[in-house]
Amino acid sequence: MDPAIGALLYSAFALFIILDPLLSIPVFLEMTKEKAKEYVARQAWIAIGVAGALMYLFLVFNFVIFDTLGITIASFQVAGGIILFLLGMQQVLGFAMGDMKACKDNAACVVIGTPLLCGPGTLTTVLLLSRDHGILLVGAAIAISLAATWLVLRYSRTLQRLVGALVIEIMAKVLGMFVAAIAVQIIAEGIAGLL
Repeated sequence: MDPAIGALLYSAFALFIILDPLLSIPVFLEMTKEKAKEYVARQAWIAIGVAGALMYLFLVFNFVIFDTLGITIASFQVAGGIILFLLGMQQVLGFAMGDMKACKDNAACVVIGTPLLCGPGTLTTVLLLSRDHGILLVGAAIAISLAATWLVLRYSRTLQRLVGALVIEIMAKVLGMFVAAIAVQIIAEGIAGLL
């Protein structure tokens, strides 16, 4: 396989895992319950649009942000890795660390408000991938992962009917383990950079 294609697929898969739309399905379904298909599609677009804007903004201007704030990449890796690890544990163990009720009337606000789509873990991953593979490749990977995430959110009702709520919950927990594993790797690299 061509190295560039391999890097693109790896980057897109890593971002999709961290975005973890499967974990968002139960919340998204609850927030769009008894709403028209057009409303569900619009909420999915809003969620993806906000997440995409933040991811691309960070992809392009990440080093400017670091220089302005005087933050090193290694320290951001450690901080982002810790938050990402907590997110993974939250997914696996099933406890909540945020107040989703504050956004109960807006499904997109819930999806974006959680760290799943645009939190520090996602931003850390974007930063690391862009450092390793370049802005253009990671930009394409972001587009692929966001498209897949939109499909999951848009057709969340169909997915739940096809596989069942229990299977969705199990898959979210498995993805949570992957998120935690990626976080451990990010923390290790950050600590190595600090030392």
